[in-house]
Amino acid sequence: MTYEHPGGGSLDYDVCRYGKSRLLVRGPKARLVPPYTLFLGGTETYGRFVPEPFPAQIKARLGLNVVNVSCINAGLDAFAEDRTLLAMAAAADTTVVQIIGAANLSNELYTVHPRRNDRFLAATPALRALYPEVDFTEFSFTRHLLSNLQARCPARFATVTATLKDRWRVQMHRLMAEAGARRILLWVAAAPPPDRACSIENGSDPLLVDRAMVAEFGAQADEFVQVIPTAQARAIGTDGMVFTDFEAHIAEETINLATHAEIAQALAPVLRRQTQAA
Repeated sequence: MTYEHPGGGSLDYDVCRYGKSRLLVRGPKARLVPPYTLFLGGTETYGRFVPEPFPAQIKARLGLNVVNVSCINAGLDAFAEDRTLLAMAAAADTTVVQIIGAANLSNELYTVHPRRNDRFLAATPALRALYPEVDFTEFSFTRHLLSNLQARCPARFATVTATLKDRWRVQMHRLMAEAGARRILLWVAAAPPPDRACSIENGSDPLLVDRAMVAEFGAQADEFVQVIPTAQARAIGTDGMVFTDFEAHIAEETINLATHAEIAQALAPVLRRQTQAA
């Protein structure tokens, strides 16, 4: 599997770049002619294994000029550190920001790849001092790293989670501040935001994001939309999704076509109202 064509070639995502940005995002490439609605997010908004993700469904339903600059496994760094994407958000009529987890971003303890944010690059001296017994060369991905650190010492891991949450707030504030006229915050997960999010094991995406963090930025948004897949949507499983046999176990854990339809249904009246108010 290559980064440029996630999905092993089984589905053509028509990946593209905008301007000077180096981030490969979901296509097809849209014309940046205002007014447009910009979607920023991770795997869910990208629509992995899904021929028509919810941004495309919104475009078909409302006739909006939709620009989807989402990326698989993206962290906030992918957008908050990209001047081209920030400028696109600033010029957007409406920006839909999917709430993504706090694990995949560079912070005081470790650095991640600037575009492939789930890739762990290096531990800082602060993390080496916190976990002197750990050989950090063993890790390539953030989730593997964090799972190991939590298992070794939950008490010290509390320092890690606090650091990640602080950095998440900084990057989220930057992204929201740069966004344009109207901002919609989108929560897509198996459950509402938890009261406490301090564990990697058995933790669901968005990792390490709790109710207080969501409320802090929900108050800054024009709208907050929460989508929890219904039992009916979950029961459909992977029907209509496109993936290889090798990817089947990943597809089973990825939001399905029915959930994308539910997200589009939830967002459509909000975006219609925002458009009419423009």
